[in-house]
Amino acid sequence: MDRQQISRLAHAHHPVAAPLADDSVARLLGRATARAEEGRAEEGRALDLGCGEGAWLLRVLAAQPRWQAVGVDLDAAALTRARETATALGVERRIGLHHLDAREFTAKEPFGLVLCVGSTHAFGGLVPTLAAARELLAPGGRLLVGEGFWQREPSRAALDGLGATRDELADLAETTDRVVADGWTPVLGHVSTEQEWDDYEFSWTGSLAEWALDHPGHPDAAAAREAADRHRTEWLHGYRGTLGFVTYLLRRD
Repeated sequence: MDRQQISRLAHAHHPVAAPLADDSVARLLGRATARAEEGRAEEGRALDLGCGEGAWLLRVLAAQPRWQAVGVDLDAAALTRARETATALGVERRIGLHHLDAREFTAKEPFGLVLCVGSTHAFGGLVPTLAAARELLAPGGRLLVGEGFWQREPSRAALDGLGATRDELADLAETTDRVVADGWTPVLGHVSTEQEWDDYEFSWTGSLAEWALDHPGHPDAAAAREAADRHRTEWLHGYRGTLGFVTYLLRRD
C-alpha cells in the first residue's frame, strides 16, 4: 500500500492535511484573500503547491466568486478527487489542476496568493519553499505557508516516531527568525492547538483503521490497519506535545 493511498484514506474526514480546525482555516483564508486596506475581497489568483485534494483552493473559490485557482500535486488520484469536488461545488471552470512535481511548476503570470501548508518537504524545507514561492508571487501578494517546529526538545522516541533528526526543525522563535531573515514579514500566524493536533491525529488514524474494518477482504486491509496502529503509537508514545505546527501569512516589502 503506497503512501499516497494511505494519505488519501487517512484524510477522508479531515481534507485539510494539517492540524488545523475549520475555523482556523477560514480565518487564515479570510485574511489572505482580503484587501488589506479595506478588508474587502477582490478578484485574485491563488496557487497551491502540493494541493492534494484541493481543500484549501476549493474553500477559496467557494468563498470568493471572483477568484481563480491553480493546484499542483504528484498524487493523480487526489487531483481526480479535487476535480470531482470542484464539479460538485460548481467551481470547476475556475480551477486548473496539474499532475506535476511542485518544484517544476512555472507560470506565465504571478499569483496574488501562494499556499504551501504542510508540503514544504517537497522543496527540501522551509527556506527553499520561500524561495520557490517568491518567484511565483505577484508584487504585494501573500504567501500562506505551514511548517512544523519543536514545541520542546525532542526525545529519541519523538524523533524515531517521526523518522526525523533534531536539526530538521527549529523551535518557534528560530523558525520565525528564519522567515524574517529571508525577507518576509509575518502579518498573521496560527499555532495549532493541542486540540487541533489531537483531532487531526485521531481522525488520521481512525479513518484509516475504519476503512480497514469496513473492507476486511481487501488485499490492502491488513496493511492499512497496521499503518494506522503504528502511526497512533508513534504519535501517542512519541511526538505528541513535541511537534508543533505554525501557519504563517507572509508578505514582502
